[in-house]
Amino acid sequence: MNGRDMSLFDLFTAGADDAIAITAPGRSALTYSGLRAQIERTGAELAGLGLAASDRVAIILPNGPEMAVSFVSVASYMSAAPLNPNYKKAEYLFYLEDLKPKLVVVADGSDNPVIEAAKELNIPIAALRVDAGMAAGCFSLSDRQADISPAGPDNEALVLHTSGTTSRPKVVPLLQRNIIASARNISSSLELSPADHCMNIMPLFHIHGLIAVLSASLSKGASICCSSGFNAIGFLELARSELISWYSGVPTMHQAILLRAKRNQQAAKALKLRFIRSSSASLPPAVFDELVAAFDCPVIEAYGMTEAAHQMTSNPLEAGMQKAGHVGIITSPEVCIMDEDGQILPQGGEGEVCIKGDNVTPGYENNEAANAASFTDGWFRTGDQGLFDEDGYLKITGRLKEIINKGGEKISPLEVDNVLMEHPAIQQVVSFAVQDKMLGEEIAAAIVLADGASLSEAELKAYAQQYLAKFKIPKIITFVDEIPKGATGKLQRIGLAEKLGL
Repeated sequence: MNGRDMSLFDLFTAGADDAIAITAPGRSALTYSGLRAQIERTGAELAGLGLAASDRVAIILPNGPEMAVSFVSVASYMSAAPLNPNYKKAEYLFYLEDLKPKLVVVADGSDNPVIEAAKELNIPIAALRVDAGMAAGCFSLSDRQADISPAGPDNEALVLHTSGTTSRPKVVPLLQRNIIASARNISSSLELSPADHCMNIMPLFHIHGLIAVLSASLSKGASICCSSGFNAIGFLELARSELISWYSGVPTMHQAILLRAKRNQQAAKALKLRFIRSSSASLPPAVFDELVAAFDCPVIEAYGMTEAAHQMTSNPLEAGMQKAGHVGIITSPEVCIMDEDGQILPQGGEGEVCIKGDNVTPGYENNEAANAASFTDGWFRTGDQGLFDEDGYLKITGRLKEIINKGGEKISPLEVDNVLMEHPAIQQVVSFAVQDKMLGEEIAAAIVLADGASLSEAELKAYAQQYLAKFKIPKIITFVDEIPKGATGKLQRIGLAEKLGL
């Protein structure tokens, strides 16, 4: 079936009836036959609650098989909007108001603050129930059912936010055909087959885990172990017991796993992994080399972003064809390097990385200014600076945008600014990135206090903790008399760490 004519309902149910689709520690495995039944049941229950293909469902669940299958099921019929279960109530209020979902899904018995936020906004809540003896990923949402047809290729299937520095976080809608194109591209790059069994350690409110691990595997009838989240201490043992063939993670995860693998070299090599994949942030070449040595398998670094339904380039799988410090070759979407004037540069020219293809979002929602700035002649401008070397491998050389990339978590400094500025003792604040050995980048904030005001670093962090998820709280806070400005008088984040000696 042509990818443009397919729906996710078709893509997600590619495996043989008796083949295993989902596993989880301590649970019975879910077969593809069981997965198909669960997808259809969820669609009927959503329809019974009055939802249709044009609606959005916010999913706030911990990592695990129910999170994975709820995304797969919702996205087969309408738009899934997975949100970080660690957000604070104020953050949920913002995201729910922005996304306008018709339903919020939480675990049965949950006390997550999203429940209060949804009630304030009069959004119905569905409790995801797991009955004793259910296979991994099986659940029920409602006792009511109604007829519904799977969504079509041009229906929205997934909606996520991406952070911006000059505006509020932007809404990125991804269509069924965007996800199908990306899943097929990734599964082709990795040569996935029904014999593959992957362990998911990525959070399933991120594009990386949803598409590169879950969707790509299911598109090939492969299976996924849906862990409860990343646990470096238990990684090797779970990988051994699950007989996994690969996993995908961000550099900080690989570094944490390496610490254990070096102490258990025999156990690491005994896994006989077919490959390890890395994406969402640059993998230091030293970590690349150590991973190859520890696990005795290829390490495939790829380049992805939300607006591209994840993958844009990937290192080849063929032995010896991976280049440390490079994010690979062009796979399925078109990729070029463009100058400021929109001219495509020849090989070796350094400029902005731009992409075009079936995997790329049709555009940000209700944001004409962002779309005008981000699209040039059909090319999406990633905001990353890079070049293609003599062998056609892409190297990312810098960041044109000011988004802070903390170990793969993309954070808008403006969002942090807006929270900190609410403190009565603060007159001015600029949040910005500082280099960090483990995470790549960390969050710093330069603060100018109001006249006569006093505030300690600990007090400000305690204040921020009320309104921001833990990963968004600045690690470094510096109090200054004046924040350096650019030639036009504007506050500049880029280069601020250097100017302040951080």
